[in-house]
Amino acid sequence: MGQLEGQVAIVTGGGTGIGRETARLLAAEGARVVVVGRRKPPLDLVVGEIETAGGQAVARQADVSSLDEAAALGAWACQTYGRVDVLVNNAGHSSPNRTVWVEHEDWSRVVDVNLNGIFALTRAVLPTMVERGGGTVVTVTSLAALRPGLISGAAYGAAKAAARNFMQFVHTTLRDRGIRATTIVPAEVDTPILDARPHPPDAKARATMMQSDDVARAILFCVTLPPRTVVEEIVMSPTMARDHSAEIATARRLGEPARR
Repeated sequence: MGQLEGQVAIVTGGGTGIGRETARLLAAEGARVVVVGRRKPPLDLVVGEIETAGGQAVARQADVSSLDEAAALGAWACQTYGRVDVLVNNAGHSSPNRTVWVEHEDWSRVVDVNLNGIFALTRAVLPTMVERGGGTVVTVTSLAALRPGLISGAAYGAAKAAARNFMQFVHTTLRDRGIRATTIVPAEVDTPILDARPHPPDAKARATMMQSDDVARAILFCVTLPPRTVVEEIVMSPTMARDHSAEIATARRLGEPARR
């Protein structure tokens, strides 16, 4: 019997990268996993992988940048399964413009995915967790929350910092109700989101980065600890540092307004 047998878990951004690996690991421990994302085909592939391995999962299409869709997702899960034991807020989005001159529309989209959706979905599942006397919320932020710069961008760093603060608030105010709130703070991970950078890292650079499974294993560790123990925050980074100067120069050049 797995460590999460009988539990229900939601994983956003579950079609690729960290979300995919997390969903697979949670299911392997016996959780029934709701795999969430904007595009249905990748979700179906992950569910198929889980079911082939003997686990239980369901694909749920939702855009968590919409507060209404995020809240509806949480309500659906609670009504369908009668409980949500684990929520992994993993969906992420960044703007191609990394500078302070990022357009308002891009800024809003980044904040909606990386902060507002987390707020809406977490708030939707917390009542059933509190009622049952326990539950774990894990939010994947970014090292950009601690060390902002042109690699991650103004909007992304600000949104991730706010999400980290929100998790700390949940921890502080609901820990005495049995709620565990954990923030995972990873530096560079080789995931598809890197392709959206102004200067995507090459294969040599990606080879030095953490992999999705590394972060997924950290998430699994946090949610399978005894309920008496909470990991408040994990900061993760590649062992080997690399030169970001060319990428920083590209991000600065592409984002600045044209000089007259």
